[in-house]
Amino acid sequence: MITLDGVMQAPGGSKEDVSEGFKYGGWVAPYGDEVYGEVVKEEMKSAEYLLGRKTFEIWENYWPEHADVWPGINDGTKYVMSGTRKESDWKNTVFIKSLADIKKLKNLPAGRQGSKGSDIQVWGSAKLVQFLLKNDLVDELRLKIHPLTLGNGKKLFEDGPIPAAFSLTESTVTPGGVIIAGYKRAGNVRTGTIGANRELK
Repeated sequence: MITLDGVMQAPGGSKEDVSEGFKYGGWVAPYGDEVYGEVVKEEMKSAEYLLGRKTFEIWENYWPEHADVWPGINDGTKYVMSGTRKESDWKNTVFIKSLADIKKLKNLPAGRQGSKGSDIQVWGSAKLVQFLLKNDLVDELRLKIHPLTLGNGKKLFEDGPIPAAFSLTESTVTPGGVIIAGYKRAGNVRTGTIGANRELK
């Protein structure tokens, strides 16, 4: 969930993440509608999850008590990138701490990542997403681009991702004007000259 200027901080509620004086928490709420809800419902099917510590700590106090809303997040294995945490009472939680750990997880054969052997999804976790983009470990991006700008807050592409090309795999526009788009990694960036005799390389 991002804004037009790339902010992804605290989309779900006013108290979700107020770090650095952020005061627009809950900016997604006005854009909810049936189309948006159906897309999110589909995304909430059980998977494996890779989360940053801050997102995990927000979620571990909430989702275990709301398993009826999102059973997938409780049932799926949660891999948490943290240099300080080593354990949690939330079931199916595994702590990792390095780039090597992520690469090892990503390279396991299908069916070996965890209990379901499905896709590894990253939700929220701004710093972790930036880290993955920098290290070319993102196979797909699924963005919900909301029609507003906030000017400040934690941003998706703030910390220098590598140059990379993506291809659009699917897109939906909700009645509220949210563009929901899926992008798949598509090799290197291509450049060229615009014009009748353009050359691409």
